[in-house]
Amino acid sequence: MADSQRRRRGSHFSSDAAPSSARRVSRPTSSGSQVSPYAAGSRPAASSRVAGARPGAARPSRPAAVRAAHPANASRRSSSIGMQSLATPRTRSQRAASARGGHSRKGPVLAALIVLVAIVVAGVVFVPRLLKKPSQGDLPNQGMQVEVVIDDGSGAIAIASKLEDAGVIASSDDFVAEVRKQGADSSLKSGAYMFTVGQSFDSIIDQLISGPNSTSGAFTIPEGLTVSQAAAVVSQTFSSISSDDFLAQAKASNYVADYPFLVDAQDDSLEGFLCPKTYNFSGKSNVTADDVIRAMLDQYKSDVISLDFDSAKSLIKDRYGIDMSDYDILKLASIVEREAVTDSQRPKVSSTFYNRLKIGMALQSDATMMYVTGGEVTADDLKRESPYNTYLNSGLTPTPICSPSIDSIKAALSPDETDYLYFYITQTDEWFSATYDEHLQAIEANR
Repeated sequence: MADSQRRRRGSHFSSDAAPSSARRVSRPTSSGSQVSPYAAGSRPAASSRVAGARPGAARPSRPAAVRAAHPANASRRSSSIGMQSLATPRTRSQRAASARGGHSRKGPVLAALIVLVAIVVAGVVFVPRLLKKPSQGDLPNQGMQVEVVIDDGSGAIAIASKLEDAGVIASSDDFVAEVRKQGADSSLKSGAYMFTVGQSFDSIIDQLISGPNSTSGAFTIPEGLTVSQAAAVVSQTFSSISSDDFLAQAKASNYVADYPFLVDAQDDSLEGFLCPKTYNFSGKSNVTADDVIRAMLDQYKSDVISLDFDSAKSLIKDRYGIDMSDYDILKLASIVEREAVTDSQRPKVSSTFYNRLKIGMALQSDATMMYVTGGEVTADDLKRESPYNTYLNSGLTPTPICSPSIDSIKAALSPDETDYLYFYITQTDEWFSATYDEHLQAIEANR
């Protein structure tokens, strides 16, 4: 009413070249293999050794006369002997090694032994660690909150695997064993959960039996919110859904085929039908505006379907002489929602509006113009031409002005039987009057 006061509860290696005095020349042996004696005239005599000679034994020198008598042959024989001495193995093992390719097998055998010892040592050190059973207290990130989504139809094994992958439990096998020990396999519920890393198996199982407890995707639509206000709540919950996206999707024409109760909706509006409730989409990915709207419409259908609209419309016809459609009742319920403060006031407020409709009196509800202004209503606002101005227009508004609570809908279906035409409601008090004088007196008494 004009003087009703609204108070809602509302993130390298390098090497230098060898000196020329030590340069070697490779020459083929009689066997075809390459040998590399020092070049003639450059081999240091003091350091040369005959292959196979005892260590420290000096090579005997020939008399100069001998060398001079046969210089060419001596030189050739000396060179030949020298090459043979360097190229031909002298011991049995050396000859055997030469037959096998010129290399001894002692090196590879030794390397294999070293590797084997390393493996044994590694086993001694690490195997006990591997065999040690992990515990909940050994998990990293102790105390961290982790969300885990359990898919529909998941049994103990699948759930344990998810919990282990998420770092919540140390051993999936141990968890499964505990679940089966308790006989709880068939009692574990799917959904989104918040677990604490390192919490006991017992508490995890208790949570899974109780049901989902994550609220990361939950939001509440309070009573009395408009579609625009609901869009803001949804966009705050889901970064992927903007208010504009939600409003663009929230058209009655998009849903009337699936929800026949929208058939009478005016202006293609879902106003009044987005049921006030707490909705939980935790654990669900890629939530869309359509998903949210359908959940709200489903909730409306679930809450309202049990209400007897037909009997109520018959009562209203008999008592007030007016015909009300289901949509009309929802309109009135939305106005009641915005005008009443307490549940006990709702049937009386409803009665007051029905009494006015009966005699053709304007509803004169500030709340209907607040739907236009989006805030407080001034005296000038009440003079504005608008189909929602119930001071200038008689009857109901074109659409509901908010989503009413189930209690407001019930009040519109079953109003108190009174003669009230006025009410004055504050946060703490209420006055209902049959006459304007009584109404003025109530206002004056509370100035």
